[in-house]
Amino acid sequence: MKLFLQNYKEKIYITGGSSLKGMVKVSGAKNAALPLMALSLILNKGLTLLNMPDLADTRLMSKLLIQLGININWTYGKAEFDGHPQVNEASYDLVRQMRASILVLGPLLASLGSARVPLPGGCAIGARPIDLHLFVMESLGANIKYDSGFIIASVGSEGLKGGVIDFPKISVGATESAIMTAVLAKGVTKILNAAHEPEIIDLAKCLTSAGANIKGAGTSTIIINGVKKLNPVCHDIVPDRIEAGSFAIASAITKGNIEINNIRPNDLEFFLQTLKYTGSKVIINKNSVIVSSSKRPIAYNITTEAHPGFPTDLQAQYMALMSIADGNCYVKETIFENRFMHVPELLRIGANITIDKQTATIKGVKNLHASKVMASDLRASMSLILGALVASGTSEIDGIHHLDRGYEKIEDKLSNLGAIINRSK
Repeated sequence: MKLFLQNYKEKIYITGGSSLKGMVKVSGAKNAALPLMALSLILNKGLTLLNMPDLADTRLMSKLLIQLGININWTYGKAEFDGHPQVNEASYDLVRQMRASILVLGPLLASLGSARVPLPGGCAIGARPIDLHLFVMESLGANIKYDSGFIIASVGSEGLKGGVIDFPKISVGATESAIMTAVLAKGVTKILNAAHEPEIIDLAKCLTSAGANIKGAGTSTIIINGVKKLNPVCHDIVPDRIEAGSFAIASAITKGNIEINNIRPNDLEFFLQTLKYTGSKVIINKNSVIVSSSKRPIAYNITTEAHPGFPTDLQAQYMALMSIADGNCYVKETIFENRFMHVPELLRIGANITIDKQTATIKGVKNLHASKVMASDLRASMSLILGALVASGTSEIDGIHHLDRGYEKIEDKLSNLGAIINRSK
């Protein structure tokens, strides 16, 4: 397996003005793949994941799992996991690079009875504390301590025990941790105020196929009856709804016509309806959508919400669309407290945006102009690409190692749709 290496010196150059047209196939969802990969720590020597996206984050997770003792055979679109964790301590050098690394804590604890995981790093889009993950472990009978930047979790001789996990706020990652940790716990676990995201349902579907007893995934209450072991399983990762939404906006912002394949339209129902309100034509098929536009978008207000509301992971991309809209609107962010870091960079290419706490007011302009910009996080990087696609001249986008965390072969996909885009040092 050749590991993905991030190149912090590379930049993307985009010459704006092309109308994007054609077909694009969406990859497997990063946000589904990462917890599914962590299942290799508790499955009984046999996990195969299909529709596996080749991303910096999934490659990093694979390195972490290999360090913990899991064998991985990865060919394009397919990853096979085998073996049993041999060590209980996760590498600081790996965990500090990705916040989702915290997802190995529960499976390690369930498999070995103890775990040492460094405090994780990742995109700086807000505090995103891990306290809810630790709350999960303690609710299931684990003892939690801290030592020199490490989380140290352990259970007694009787192992994990089912319990009630009543989240004070909705958290996708913590809900995933609760499911993965509880499936092998003795007794019944009730998860209250659980996240509803499609990635939660996908995780539960995979575990159910492996022999877990899970009811209610996709609702606010999930009931898990612990089982003694899990069986080998082959699972097809759900398509990436955020990548699909990003291409939908790419079509709308460039007055294009794109057919977006390998998706589940129901996972994007609220977003696609919003796109219709902005003037785009949206044709919904069973496993694809066609998005087209022939005029400037119409300004339309949004507020980010937990699923099934407007996804926070599409907020930055939507703001790029609204930057050239006819009229004024606002974008209110309710999920992360620091997710407007793309705004100063959109201003560089001519957008008119002001921020008041968690609300951005956008006054649509007719034209954007090329500039040098810097991506601050994963979704911000896509926002800048979208702005550059309609800006006059050639834009230079730095910080694209963020982009590689969540968009597979993005330059190839955009180029095939007619974008003038290239990557170089």
